[in-house]
Amino acid sequence: MTAQVQKTGFRKKFIGNKAFYSSVLAVSVPIMIQNGISNFVSMLDNIMVGRVGTAQMSGVSIVNQLMFVYFLCIFGGLGGVGIFTAQYYGNKDEEGIRRTFRFKIWLALIITAIAAVIFILFAEPLIGLYLKGEGDSAAEIAATLQYGMGYLNIVLLSLPAFMLLQIYASTIRACGETVLPMKAGVVAVLVNLVFNYLLIFGKFGFPEMGVYGAAVATVLSRYVEAAIVVIWVHTHKARNSWIHGAYRTILVPLPIVKKFILKGMPLLANEALWSIAQAMLTQCYSLRGLNVIVAFNIANTLGGMLNIVFFSMGDAVSIMVGQQLGAGDTERAVDTDNKIIFFAVIFSVIAMIAFMILAPFFPRFYNTSDAARQLATNLMIAQAAFYPLFAFCHCTYFTLRSGGKTVVTFLFDSAFNCAISVPVAFVLSRFTGIPAVGCYVIVTACDFIKAIIGYVLLKKGVWINNIVADDKA
Repeated sequence: MTAQVQKTGFRKKFIGNKAFYSSVLAVSVPIMIQNGISNFVSMLDNIMVGRVGTAQMSGVSIVNQLMFVYFLCIFGGLGGVGIFTAQYYGNKDEEGIRRTFRFKIWLALIITAIAAVIFILFAEPLIGLYLKGEGDSAAEIAATLQYGMGYLNIVLLSLPAFMLLQIYASTIRACGETVLPMKAGVVAVLVNLVFNYLLIFGKFGFPEMGVYGAAVATVLSRYVEAAIVVIWVHTHKARNSWIHGAYRTILVPLPIVKKFILKGMPLLANEALWSIAQAMLTQCYSLRGLNVIVAFNIANTLGGMLNIVFFSMGDAVSIMVGQQLGAGDTERAVDTDNKIIFFAVIFSVIAMIAFMILAPFFPRFYNTSDAARQLATNLMIAQAAFYPLFAFCHCTYFTLRSGGKTVVTFLFDSAFNCAISVPVAFVLSRFTGIPAVGCYVIVTACDFIKAIIGYVLLKKGVWINNIVADDKA
């Protein structure tokens, strides 16, 4: 009898009914499809570049790691303000949404300008940080640097489009519109795929540009995606009523600015430091040679396809739980959060199995050395083993974020990485002979500490918070 009661209590807490999963999937499936198609085309893009050669693939991989810092600064900055957008939407406060939109414009402009200056002035030394590996020849290093610099110089042209896209897309997603960004993403990745094929290999009369062709295709796809989203918002004002008067002024009242900064900037700092920590981790692993960069590039490419489910669950937490908190329905928010986290962990187990099955075969698509392929296989198996841990920590992060607990989020996420993960990787890579995969396993295992901390925070309910109450004035 007791066991039956426990089973019933478990099901009630962690397993939803058909209506619940329908609402979760309505939010998450468009994001899954968009990310799935984007990652699939990115995978094909990566394989195309990988067919050109190891130096080209290494150069592009290093640049993408650096650009990743900029992307997460944008995501973090706009996401911090997006907490307010979701709760304003739940509170039916359109002027509040407009204020977040205007603040996003200023913030994205500042982040993009800073990133452009850094990439223009310090590109060569930044790329050079990854070219200090064991056994790499001078010719390999020079070629990788050359391809990386050329690729970066072209991709920089896409920053304005990416910035504008994220300002609009983050706003409409927080208001529950996830289908349109998905459609725009589908069109963009198809543009990227077609022009990758045409420009990398010089097909149908187009010039054969190699990795530089991949960069041009990326720029074109970014502007197409941004144009679709921006035009749709302005031509569907009935659906996006907040856009009425959004540009009437670009100023945001100072008290509101302070509120956004106090709650949102820790999240920006978190994403910036987290992405920098990831770049530093990769740099530590790269001391084992360029083959490690290639292996991580291959592993992360397939990993991006397989982790879209629990990544989209994080977005579902941010949107659904944020709206419920904004509406003052805290009991429903807690129930939703429990069920989404459990759902994400279960699906991560399926992704883990798929990743392990594909690990021995996927690296064969790349024109690189047998040593790099074997290293990639071993790394993929190691990554897969941690998928349930990643899913739990990812959803916990978005739970803390949805309630505006951005300082706690900062400590939970990037502060942990900078204080624990990076120092461990630094010591292992410089003072031991442990291979790259072994270093990765030890460093990633530290996240079990983070998971325990996250569980305690969830249990205590520190994230349950309405940050837009009484804010319509």
